[in-house]
Amino acid sequence: MSKEIKITAISCDPIYIGTGGFTIGRVDNTIVRDPITRIPKIPGTSLAGTWRYYMALTIHSYFKENFKINRKARERIFEKEGIEVLFKNNVKDWVSGFKGNRYAAIKCAGQDDKPNLSVEESKMLSINEDAGHCGNCIVCKTFGFSKQDKSQRGMAYFSDLNILLFPVYTRLGTRWITSKGILKSAGIKLKSVPNFEDYEVLVCDKDDRKQDSINLGWLNFKVKNDEPTVNVSNIKKQIGDDSALNLLGEKIIIVSDNIIHQIINSNLETRTSVSIDPITGAAKEGALFTSEAIPRGTIFYGNVRIEEYPLDEELSLDYVSEALKDSKKYFETLGVGGMTTRGFGRLKIFDWGEKND
Repeated sequence: MSKEIKITAISCDPIYIGTGGFTIGRVDNTIVRDPITRIPKIPGTSLAGTWRYYMALTIHSYFKENFKINRKARERIFEKEGIEVLFKNNVKDWVSGFKGNRYAAIKCAGQDDKPNLSVEESKMLSINEDAGHCGNCIVCKTFGFSKQDKSQRGMAYFSDLNILLFPVYTRLGTRWITSKGILKSAGIKLKSVPNFEDYEVLVCDKDDRKQDSINLGWLNFKVKNDEPTVNVSNIKKQIGDDSALNLLGEKIIIVSDNIIHQIINSNLETRTSVSIDPITGAAKEGALFTSEAIPRGTIFYGNVRIEEYPLDEELSLDYVSEALKDSKKYFETLGVGGMTTRGFGRLKIFDWGEKND
């Protein structure tokens, strides 16, 4: 049995997912792009690794203070009174409903420091004894683990988060651009989208349709206003979140698939920084560098597929789904990607609909 969760998200800050190292070009620190379309994205690896940490943080916060460190104390109480007494009152079912959660720890996120330990050895060591992944809790089951005597794939499969709507400056204010190809990839059906040339755009706002042309950054496009207004209801249905819908209104512009990557790459945020010399307190010579980022207000789409273990009926798909939903709040405060302590990274993931197979 499997479950698919469609993810829609909006960047609250610029998002920086670096490629690593410096490059010679417009900026020093470049971001990850799709190798085919050259459009920036948030890789599924970045999403999964960050989400694993946030799920571990979430379940750790539910333990009572006297059980946060000592696994042996948890085990003694569990044998006498059950798993519920280990956690605070009124925790959600995915926390107290899965017995393996009594071994959960912060170390269940990140790279396993002790892969040479067995599962039995890991789950009985104190949190302070650096046991690595426990191999039993919902974090290890959802994202996978590998110990000396046992390895198991994760139940959750994360896709990349691709750009659905990208904010661009125009003389009429901010507009969000997309293309027919992107909408099709996101599974959004539009009833009436006429064909148009690369130098033309389709606008959705009735006031915008009165314009002969509109600039998208430094590029000017002819408004194809002799066709019926594009129905954007399906785009809004995909997003679903009221705050995002209020932000968007009808300010959506559909551009050609042949030109959208150039518009996006021309309107990325570029930030110039410099290192500070700790002795003088002034800018360090030769330490000026620039970074690019996906701007705030960008809307992304993607999905998470959850596959059940064939012989493990204890951990249900619903528990994994609820654990992901309960821990996604940390993306809004701690963020994803690099430079999250310097104004980058916060991402709001909207609540989702689910589809069971």
